[in-house]
Amino acid sequence: MVVFSLESVIESFEASTRDAGRVQIETLRRILEENSDAEYLQSLGLNGRTDPDSFKACVPLVTHPDLEPYIRRIADGDTSPVLTGKPISSISLSSGTTQGRPKLVPFNEELVKSTMQIYQTSYAFRNREFPIANGKALQFIYSSKQIMTRGGLTATTATTNVYRSEQFKRTMMDLQSQCCSPDEVIFGSDFHQSLYCHLLCGLIYSNEVQLVSSTFAHSIVHAFRTFEGVWKELCADIREGVLSSRITIPSMRAAVSELLKPDPELADSIYTKCTGLSNWYGVIPELWPNAKYVYGIMTGSMEPYLKKLRHYAGNLPLMSADYGSSEGWIGANVNPTLPPESATFAVLPDIGYFEFIPLEENGEQKLEQRPSTTSYAELEPVGLAEVEVGKEYEIVVTSFAGLYRYRLGDVVKVAGFYNSTPELKFVCRRSLLLTINIDKNTEKDLQLAVEEAAKLLAAEKLEVVDFSSHVDVSTEPGHYVIFWELNGDACEDVLSNCCDCLDRAFVDAGYISSRKVRSIGPLELRIVQRGTFQKILDHFLSLGAAVSQFKTPRCVGLSNSKVLQILNSNVMDSYFSAAYD
Repeated sequence: MVVFSLESVIESFEASTRDAGRVQIETLRRILEENSDAEYLQSLGLNGRTDPDSFKACVPLVTHPDLEPYIRRIADGDTSPVLTGKPISSISLSSGTTQGRPKLVPFNEELVKSTMQIYQTSYAFRNREFPIANGKALQFIYSSKQIMTRGGLTATTATTNVYRSEQFKRTMMDLQSQCCSPDEVIFGSDFHQSLYCHLLCGLIYSNEVQLVSSTFAHSIVHAFRTFEGVWKELCADIREGVLSSRITIPSMRAAVSELLKPDPELADSIYTKCTGLSNWYGVIPELWPNAKYVYGIMTGSMEPYLKKLRHYAGNLPLMSADYGSSEGWIGANVNPTLPPESATFAVLPDIGYFEFIPLEENGEQKLEQRPSTTSYAELEPVGLAEVEVGKEYEIVVTSFAGLYRYRLGDVVKVAGFYNSTPELKFVCRRSLLLTINIDKNTEKDLQLAVEEAAKLLAAEKLEVVDFSSHVDVSTEPGHYVIFWELNGDACEDVLSNCCDCLDRAFVDAGYISSRKVRSIGPLELRIVQRGTFQKILDHFLSLGAAVSQFKTPRCVGLSNSKVLQILNSNVMDSYFSAAYD
């Protein structure tokens, strides 16, 4: 058995990033050689060539709809080399939270390998700063429903495809990050029961837990919001050594009952600690005294949960996990001491071939001034070693799993370089824009506006539990609609002021000028009932999404009609801005 070595992982990363441009050419050669028989590549006339110039000349930039017919054929049972030389072993489903339906993405062993490489790389850097001994991890990880495609392939989320692999289990053992919970909890069919058991198993092993993690920050916040309501029941389970009747899945019940023994002393200790907390501040280090940090994806649409997560984490550092998507991985967090808001991700030049479409030219055309369509072919993509610090780009990925010059739709900023590979900062999704005419507000702009307006709630001891938005063009002129779920009741004056503040907080020049000439109507703030965003989560779970992959849709379009229906049917109050009257 090969013994995992942090030093060798870091040495390997150092070697591949010293000459990232050369490694990229070699990686592209490997991808194209391994998949030279693929019908897709052969149809484009590459004729076995593997150099970047020939590749770019023959292979067009694509988005998901361009490759969808090929992926559908694979899912329907076509075993010929359609996109890859070797057969595709399973299909990954994206979360579906952006467009309202999941995308099908090819998945193979190469993606498992690159996932383990990313995990090991970031862990090696993390462990230099925050060494963990031989312990366990309280991991809020969940599989999703697995469906069979017409061709007999398993289709499930990318995370579930990874969790199912033997490589994942071996790697987690190497990284001293074995989950407290048995597989029956992770792969349980009921998310609510799995969450309860994760919390219980975490408490049983409370002194052995070295880190608390989940795929996304949202899942950790959701877990501890749940904990606030069930902690007494968990104490009773531990005191009596009998699992709550709420756990009805036989396999999960049997696996957790095996771990559960009567422990009145532990139950008393948990009870005392919980009753001694002030509004649950610092609950994580209080109950898991040997935890070194809290870990998960905390960038992009996860940033709004950081305030609540810091509340639960107390003095424990928050560490943002690596950068990737359902289509594959891109970069590792090799600067773990940076706060999540400043997290950067060093691209691993040997896990895929990466190109970058510049989003500003001559320092003038920034993202906000560009049309939200994807037709800007005049801007030629540049290679990994040719990007410039401080500039924004859209990422284009070529992977070992059959995606060639695939536009990911993510906008990133180059924050610097690690050796010769770029360190990227996630900016936003290109498709998530609030726009009516010349206005362009990104997900980040929305988040900043909500943060600004939420300050008015703080004086009332209230907070925004979650939020979303919609562009309403059903009336003339169109206007922005912001949905808020609050943790309590606010008076009308406060909410009216919040509405005005939201409107003023969008500082995009196109928005301000449009509001002033009334070509965009007053912003509308709609307050939804408590539990509305849980209903949205439940909706996606019912479609087969995994909670660990769930991202609250921040800009809900008409194509996401079911989410819009859930939001609108739960509105309690509505306010219109008077900011530009």
